[in-house]
This record gives sequence, structure tokens and C-alpha cells, in this order.
Amino acid sequence: MKSISRNAIIAIAIACAVGCAGGASWAQTQVTTGSLEDKSCLNCHASETISPVSARGKTLNLRVDTAVLGKSSHRGLACIDCHGGAETFWAAPHNSGQPLTYKCASCHGDVQAKYEKSVHGMWHDRGDPLAATCVSCHGGHDILPSTNPDSRTSKFHLHETCGACHQNPALLKERAIREPMAVGHFMDSIHGRALFTKGLVVAPTCNDCHGSHEILPKDNPESKVGRAEIPKTCGKCHVLVEKIYDQSIHGKLAKSHDVRAPVCNTCHTSHEIDTTTAPEFHLKSDRMCGQCHMDRLRNYRDTFHGKALALGREGVAACYDCHGHHEIRKSEDPASWIHKSKRIEVCRKCHPNVNENFAGYIVHADHTDKRNHPFLYYTFWLMTALLIGTFAFFAVHTILWLFRSTKLYTSDSKDFRLTKWRIREDEEQYVRFKPLDRFLHGLVIFSFLLCVITGMPLKFFYTDWAKWLFHMMGGQAAAARLHRLGALITIFYFCVHVVNVIWHYFRRLRHFRNPRTGKFSLIKAIQYVIGPDSPMPNLQDLKDMVNHNRWFLGLGGKPQFDRWTYWEKFDYLAVFWGVAIIGTSGLVMWFPTVFTSVLPGWVINVALIIHSDEALLAAGFIFTFHFFNVHFRPEKFPMDPVIFSGRISKSELLHERRRLFERWESTGELDEHKVRLDEWQSWKWIAMPAGFIAFLIGVVLVILIFWAMIGWLTG
Repeated sequence: MKSISRNAIIAIAIACAVGCAGGASWAQTQVTTGSLEDKSCLNCHASETISPVSARGKTLNLRVDTAVLGKSSHRGLACIDCHGGAETFWAAPHNSGQPLTYKCASCHGDVQAKYEKSVHGMWHDRGDPLAATCVSCHGGHDILPSTNPDSRTSKFHLHETCGACHQNPALLKERAIREPMAVGHFMDSIHGRALFTKGLVVAPTCNDCHGSHEILPKDNPESKVGRAEIPKTCGKCHVLVEKIYDQSIHGKLAKSHDVRAPVCNTCHTSHEIDTTTAPEFHLKSDRMCGQCHMDRLRNYRDTFHGKALALGREGVAACYDCHGHHEIRKSEDPASWIHKSKRIEVCRKCHPNVNENFAGYIVHADHTDKRNHPFLYYTFWLMTALLIGTFAFFAVHTILWLFRSTKLYTSDSKDFRLTKWRIREDEEQYVRFKPLDRFLHGLVIFSFLLCVITGMPLKFFYTDWAKWLFHMMGGQAAAARLHRLGALITIFYFCVHVVNVIWHYFRRLRHFRNPRTGKFSLIKAIQYVIGPDSPMPNLQDLKDMVNHNRWFLGLGGKPQFDRWTYWEKFDYLAVFWGVAIIGTSGLVMWFPTVFTSVLPGWVINVALIIHSDEALLAAGFIFTFHFFNVHFRPEKFPMDPVIFSGRISKSELLHERRRLFERWESTGELDEHKVRLDEWQSWKWIAMPAGFIAFLIGVVLVILIFWAMIGWLTG
């Protein structure tokens, strides 16, 4: 006799005890399944008193619920029809201690053959105790046909059956399952919602895509979820889509077994499939296309469409809005959406009433491509040279000035502080800026900050701070409206100033007459335009700049200035330049249809480069060099209030603008320019805090811009 294991002895003892105690009661039970052998098995295994046993590292429940068994698909079979090794009563299982085997193949041989070739069968053959078997999916005594809603393999329960392994935390630690969140993602997908929310039994579940018994790894060429087979798998439901896809450039590549070809799950994912009308799908579409077309994505991200989409704005053109969906073809194909004969139709989906010129806009323009896009290439490098040249010149100028001021302060800090105190506290004040000038400068501050806050995040769309700013403003669309408000304010103050200058000019026409002949003198008119009271540059400014730089280097005395210094004139003319360049390019992008009615479409691309780079130049210049002149210079720190108060002290005139003081004194105008009203004291408590807030905002913005540019250069 073979040796009997300890567990087998326990099982025999329990079985004998239960058999003696429960035999009589079982004989009276109505049995509707099986044969005499079943009744022999169930004498013990149907008893509620039978206890589970521990064997093979598991706790085995030995009780069979006859009510469940009576409803199962196998209710007409005998125990030994399924349980191998139990042919002789008390023989194999109880005497040898060996586990019962399942004889599923005796009826389901064709299914068994598929299972053995599947990923589950291969792991089972390797002796993996965690590999899924027939019972793992179909159950044991409770097995039901998959058409039964209560079946473990029904559409409404299969995700739970698969999830028992594929979402089991303990199993995931031991096995490298590729997609541990597959079940959860499926539940949230359009397929899962259709099945469980709407109750549509036509919606696919796990086995519709992966197969049932023949499940293979996706890198197996015969796998239903392999690259080559996915179009067919999805095409079982999406028949028309498959036919369209097969004719596309992607479908043709896939048929040629080109591994670069995108298939269904490349764009739609595997388990997280969402409706294509969902905003989330639209917003991430550029990244999906960029998996293969990185060069195109990079150039697309340089456009307004690409930046706005990356910032989460809905409604802007994504890749498939122009190229199509499953029917994507080469641009030279007449059936392609972007073929020259159809491009205007595509543009009109978002931009009604556009013309042929508008359709010439270069969507994936590459400003580094001199051969194909020469206008963009030269515009980019011209703006880059202007930006670098301006910053380089004023960086040197500012560093030298700071060095000289610091040296003076350290050599005689007491005199430096006394001079600053005298400038600020001198009660003898003179008018430098009139109320209109101060009002317009207030509009300059407000509109400039508004345009920078709403515009720079679009340029640096890839940064976290840009996304946060747009979120705080209510999104990129809201920021765009605020940006245009800033533009309108800019146009307003610029026009008011120009009209005011022209009005003053015509008021002085009588002074431009020759005193002897009484006729208009062009020379006098020019002298007025470039005179000391005018912010227009003249030869004296060049001399002042040279002498000032000599003073920086300790090669000469500190020069004195008149009403306007050369750096103030630069700031003044920069506004004219900025309004003309930034304003015109901004209007082209604001009203592209109007401008392309007479200009080619690539003008929009050029306008974007000019607008973006000139805005960066303006913001960088104002927040660094202009701020140094009026905030960070030791004698001005923390702020020169003259633009808010409109007044300048006699001490400051003598310290920095002696030529102006002497000119007023020589012409007898000194008393005329003295401050008469003291309205400044009544509202400086509003103006000064507002000025400081604007100053701090500018400092924060320039730090963020610098941070973004460093990240771009190093990334």
C-alpha cells in the first residue's frame, strides 16, 4: 500500500465521520443531478458540517452547494465526468492525497487546444500556480453559459472575472502584468459607460478585443490586439471606419507591415478609449499625433493654434481638424483634406468667408527653413538680431552706470545720501509733466502690464506659471479678450498723445515765421521739432551719450542734461516703434481675413514672429533697463515719483538737469514753471502704492520670463 499523507488521513477521517452522521439525512434529499456516484460524493460534500482542509498551501472548501450545482450548465453531469481521479469511490483523492484533476477537455477538446496555445495556457504549462485555468474564469459548480447575465463570463461580469487577476494587488506584485489599471480604465471608457450605464449589450468587453480562450500576448503576430490585427479587431464593430482607414496613408503603411504605422490604439489608446467629441480627446490630440510626427508638432506648437491647444483652449484647430480623422492622405492626393483644392474649405470650418490668400497660411511653418520659407527665415533672424543687439548695448550701458554709481556711493556714502535727501526734500518744485502727460503714462503702465500678463504666457505656454496665469484669468480665451482690451487702450493713449503734439505744433505756427519777411520758416519749424523741449533726438544727444559713458569709465566729468536725456528719448521713441510694429502685427493676427484679402497668407506667420519677438523685447527692456533708470539707480531707489507728481525739485534740476534750469533762468521762464497748486499731496497716497504694485508685478514678470528662457535654452 502507498504511503498516506497527513492531510489525506484528516480528509478520510472527516469524510467517514460526516458519512456516518449525515448519510441518513442525505438519503432523504431530492437529488436532481448526477448518478449513484454523485450521491456517494455528495453524502459528504453536500453536508453543511463538512470542514475545509488545508492542502497544497491553500484552504480547500470541500462543500458543494447542491442548489447552485442544480442551476449550473453541468447539472446533468456526474462528478467523475469533470473530476478526474475520482472514478473509484474513496480511491485516488482520499488514499493518495493527490489533487483532483479537471476533465474539461473530454467535452471541450477544441477549446482546450486553444487554451494551451494562449498566454494563460503557456504559463500553466510552465507550472505557474497563478496562471488562469478554466475554473478561474468560468467557475466550478456554479458555471453558467456566457449568455446568462449571472455568468462570470457574461458581458456584465467579465471585467470582474478578468480583474480578479489583472487588478489583484497581491498578484501584481508577483507578476509583471503590462496594464494593471486596465479594468478601471475600461470602466471609465466609452465602451464601459455604454455597457454599464446605458446597458448596451453590443458594447465590447474584454473578450471582444482580446479573445476568449485563445488570448495571446500583443507582441505575438497572431494576437487580436497585436499591431497587425488591431484594425480587424476594432473593425468587427467599426466596419465603415475600418474601410476608410484601410484607404488612408496610415492604413496602407499598416498593410505593408511598417512598424511606424499608427493603428487604432495608437490614437485612441487601448482601455481608456473616450468619445472623440470629448474636450479631453481634442486637447490631447496633438500629443498623440506628435508620437510619430514630432517635427510637425514642434512647428505646430509655434503657432497660435498649437499654443492655445496646449494651454487647454477648446475650439482651436487640432491636427485632425485640418488633416482628417481616419481618412488621412498625403497632401498631394486630391482626396486629402489639405490638398490645395480643398484647403480653403477646411479653413472655412472655423474662419467663414476667408479667401484663397488666407488658405496660404503656413500651418507647420519652420522659420529655420531658409529654402522653403525665406520670408520667415529672414524675419526671424532680423528680429533676433534686433533683440540681442538692443539687450547687449543696454546691458553694457547699465552695468557701467551701476558700477560707477556703486563706486561713488562706497567712496562717499554720506555725500551720496545727502544729495539724494536734498533732491527728495527740496520744497522748491518745478513742473516737468502736465496732468495729461501723467494721465497718459498711467494708461501706458496699465495697458502695458495687461498686455504682458495676457500675452507672455502664450509665448511661454509650456511653463507651469503660464498655465497658472491663464487659469486665474479664466482660460486663454478670456486672456485674449483682455489682451485686446490692452491693445485698444494702447491705441487710445497713442492717438491722444499724437493729436496733442500736433495741436501744440500748430499753436506755435506763428513762431515759425521769419521776423523780417513774415513767411513760414522751415528751419525754425525743424529747430522746434529737434529743439531742447522736444523728445526727438538731435546731435546733442549723441554728445551726451559719449560724455556719459566717459564718466562711467572715469574719463571725464558727469554731464548735465536738458529737459530730456538721451535714454529718455530712446524710451519715448521705443513707444512709437512698439506701437507701430507690435500694433500692426497684432492687427494682422486679430483680423487675418481682412489683411489676407490683399496680402498673402504667410504674412500671418511673419506677423506672429514680429509680434512675439518685439513684445519680448519691449517687456524685457522696460522691466530691466527702464526699471534701472527709474527704480534701481541708487539716487532714484526705490522709485522716481516724477511721472506721478509731475514735479521736479530745484536740487534735482541742478544735480542732473542743470542745462534745463539755466535755460529757464536765462529766458525768464523759471518762475513760470514753478509749482503753484499742491494737489499732489492729496492723491499721492493712491498713486505711489499703485506705482509700487506695478513695479513689483514687472519684477515678477521679468523673473518668470528669464526663468522660462533659461529652461528653454537648457531643455
